[in-house]
Formats: sequence, structure tokens, C-alpha cells
Amino acid sequence: MDHTIVVVGTQWGDEGKGKITDFLATNADVVVRSQGGNNAGHTIHFYRQKFALHLIPSGIFNPNIKNVMANGMVINPKALIEELSALMQRGIVNFQLFISDRAQVVMPYHLVMDDLLEEIKQDQAIGTTKKGIGPAYTDKISRFGVRMIDLLYPDSLENAVKNALNFTNPVLKTFGRQPFDAKEVVSEYLSYGQQLKQYITDTSVVIQDALDYNQKILFEGAQGTMLCIDHGTYPYVTSSSPTAASVPLSCGIAPQSIHEVVGVTKAYTTRVGSGAFPTEFEDETAKMIREVGHEYGTTTGRPRRIGWIDAVILRHARRVNGLTGLSIMLLDVLSGIKQLKICTNYELDGRIIHHVPARYEDFLKCKPVFVTYPGWDEDITNVKSFEELPRNCQNYMYAIEEFSGIKVTMFSVGPDRQQTVTLKKYFE
Repeated sequence: MDHTIVVVGTQWGDEGKGKITDFLATNADVVVRSQGGNNAGHTIHFYRQKFALHLIPSGIFNPNIKNVMANGMVINPKALIEELSALMQRGIVNFQLFISDRAQVVMPYHLVMDDLLEEIKQDQAIGTTKKGIGPAYTDKISRFGVRMIDLLYPDSLENAVKNALNFTNPVLKTFGRQPFDAKEVVSEYLSYGQQLKQYITDTSVVIQDALDYNQKILFEGAQGTMLCIDHGTYPYVTSSSPTAASVPLSCGIAPQSIHEVVGVTKAYTTRVGSGAFPTEFEDETAKMIREVGHEYGTTTGRPRRIGWIDAVILRHARRVNGLTGLSIMLLDVLSGIKQLKICTNYELDGRIIHHVPARYEDFLKCKPVFVTYPGWDEDITNVKSFEELPRNCQNYMYAIEEFSGIKVTMFSVGPDRQQTVTLKKYFE
């Protein structure tokens, strides 16, 4: 039996990873969030309740599951405490949470720097959530970041904050922003450390212990493959790698520990923020998809850009993640659309290409080559098997398999946990 599964987004995030993670987590012993911060959001529906998670792993609702926030994350402790408090107020009080002592901390000056950097870039702004994620990762690489362990030691925290502000404060002053007082920052964040102290530990050891005992471990990340700092549409990307390849490094385990990689895709494509998007379109059909699919950002509330499904991107995601299966989400949203399109290749400067170009300007010029399929009118929200789907819907899924080269192993026909159909058994 395969004991470890990585769930990754194959597009620009918002694919429905939270739902798949929540669904698979019902049979997991450990759920691990590997990277990113509260710039991402998972919306989870079950028992007619809706929960929005931004930092906490999706297994938090099951008291028997160990939930791990790994070293690859950047954690805003204030936001985390608020998220925990909100869950407790709604009756989620019995849970197991482990926070890596090596995870980086999002500091208050990171949020200001995030806003400032977007302002400086003007029309070339990335379109970040301004949650301080990029500057937090920048400080990590520059080696004056703050780690969760520092929140438990006043001397370590004071030293780290002073080093960071020696660089950050002059920059803020130059651009007319208010500098930060190191003592105030240290005092505030030491209090957060005390509130989170019971959860902070060496999570690499926690995960390795689970591996040694052949426990079932589910790894989830934030965003999607096309926002990867290395393999995404640079520079319109996030500040970490949401790929399966990054999971071992971000969690402190060996690469061979990963067995299955489930890629999650919408039955169409969306994107939030700036950047190239070859299959994007805006008409009445796009508006319908946006409204029926509730395509507004979990974290920001921004309307998402809409496009047809892109097999070039799916093949790219298959290659860089080693996908072993594909989960198609929001299939029900497409009911009632007369014609559906799948992008099979791109046309760039008069020639057909089969890959995502590295140069952003080239990607911006890519024109999608579409194959059109007839849609279906039937309501599929109560479907429990592939055979129950309308023939046109089945053919659409077969086409996605053919052009992406990835076997469909799951699909979703509604927001609830129960509206998920599996074509392959996981964790059994």
C-alpha cells in the first residue's frame, strides 16, 4: 500500500486542493502543509458547514489526525492565532497541531514591504495578496529571517529583528513609510510565541516517526504549479515551490518517501492577479462559470479570471511533479454550456509549440490551439460513479486524459465532501 500522497495544484492555484485534501484526509493519520503562508486559502464544505482555512492543514477537523505545519512554510503567528480562535469558536476544539520550529515567521514589516514593492512595480505589479509572503521568503534567503523557534527565546528574537530592521527601516524611510520600533515588534511577537508554544516542535521528526510506523500521510501545499518560483510563469509567481518535488525539502524527509502525487485541476482554468493566461476569455459563458463556480478568491475576494482547460499546462505539471493521477474539480459548473474547449498546444510566432515557454513575453504571445467538444445539459451533482455521467461529459474527461497524458483518478460534482467520486482507491 502507498502510505504517502502529495496533493498539488496543476494550474495557478484555487483548483480545489482543499476539498481533495479534506476528502483524502478522512483516511489519513497525518496531514502536512508543506509551504506558503496565509496568502492562500482552502474552502472546505462538509455537514452543510463551510470553513475557510488559510494556514492550518485540512485535517484539523478530525481529532485523530496529526496536523503539521512544516519548515517550508512562512507563518504569520497573529493570523494563525486568529484562525485557531475562529475554529474553536465553531466547536473545533479537539485537534492535534504541530508547528515546525524551523518555519519562517511573517513579521509586520513584511506586510509593509509587500505593499511597497507592488507600488514600486506599478503596471508590472505581481498582484500579490500583500500578506508579506514574498518579503518573508526574501529575508529567509538573505539569512536574517525570524524562525518560529526564535519566538520562544527573547535574545534570539531581538537579534533577528534588529538585523532585519537594519536593512528594512532605511528602505521604508526612503519611500516615505513609517519605520518599525524593534522593541515593540519583539514584545508583540514574544507574546505570540507564548500562545503557540505548545504546538512548536521539530516536525521533521514527527513526520519521520509517522513514516517509520507506516502511517498514512497526506501532504498539501498552497497555490499551484504555474505559480512555482522555478517552474511557473515567472515573474508572476509565488515565492516558493508548490510542486511535489519541493515537499521533501520543505518537510525534512527523504525524496523516496513520496509514493503518489495527485494533481488537482478544475474542469476549466482560473487565475487571480496579473500574468499571462493563454486560454482566458470573457463573455457571458465566462460570467456564468464565475458565478456558478463562485470564482472569487478565498483570501482576497477578488474575481478570478476564467479560461478553458489547458492541456499544455497539465502536461507541464505532469512533468515537474511526477503526477500519478488527476482529480478534476467543479465538473458540475460546466453543465448547460453548449460547447467546451480544450487547449492542446500553442501557436507562437506562427509555429506550433507543445510546452510552456520560459520567457514571459513569449508566453504572453501564445495563442491557444483548441479542440471543441459538445457539452451536456444534465444535472450531475448527485452522480456517484463515472458511468452515471452523461456521455458527453465522459468524452470530455477522456479527452482531458488523452491530451494531458494523466489518468483521471477522481472527480468532483459539487462542493460537499460527499460529492466526490474516486476511480482509484487511495489509503486503502
